[in-house]
Amino acid sequence: MDEVKIVVAHSERATLRVGNVFLKVDADQARLDVEVEAMALAPIPTPEVLWRKPPVLAITALPGTTLGRLGGPSAGSPAAWAAAGAAIRKLHDAPPPSWPGRAGRSIVALAAELDDECESLVTNGFLPADLVTRNRQVAEAALRPWTPAFTHGDLQIAHVFVDGDEVTGIIDWSEAGHGDALYDLAAFTLGHEEHLDDVIAGYGTGIDLDVIHAWWSLRSLLAVRWLIEHGFDPFSPGCEVDVLRSQM
Repeated sequence: MDEVKIVVAHSERATLRVGNVFLKVDADQARLDVEVEAMALAPIPTPEVLWRKPPVLAITALPGTTLGRLGGPSAGSPAAWAAAGAAIRKLHDAPPPSWPGRAGRSIVALAAELDDECESLVTNGFLPADLVTRNRQVAEAALRPWTPAFTHGDLQIAHVFVDGDEVTGIIDWSEAGHGDALYDLAAFTLGHEEHLDDVIAGYGTGIDLDVIHAWWSLRSLLAVRWLIEHGFDPFSPGCEVDVLRSQM
């Protein structure tokens, strides 16, 4: 019998692996609805849906290995990062879904959420005021009009699989929808700025580096408190707090 491995688990959802099958358990059925539909629409490789019985979704494992993880080294070659950039561009150029994703929040709503979170980070002693203030200034560049694209919404490097220099697929589509393409690129290169040029080589034109840096700050500011409250450590080397410090 295959061993049951806990991939990730917190109060909102959990993912288990049994052999070559992943079982995603989510009390929010809307997230699973988005995941299934987004994978069906995406013009790049995604896991196969085996069955669905709420609150569980069963999908196949992808071949290859992930490019790495936040806070850890990347085993991917420059060519693999460029191939990932090309795959992301193919996704962004596809007709966008009808619904907004995580990368599609309105500028007004996002600015309000960011201001509230910055105040909470300082008031509750999570981060020093100068660090928060500086990164809030950097984040401002992300709050601008954008053309809706087909976005993944949570495109961290642990969700991108490669075999050699070929992308074999992308997982975890529950935050997908139409949104700002540069949000995806920033999420993908968060904590791995050294590979940004490789990603751009594969992705092509249309990248504003100031906006990428802004999304690094914005995403990290919004993540710190949630991560702490759900048992994760954003203070680990190379993770969100180090990303914020790098902007000082």
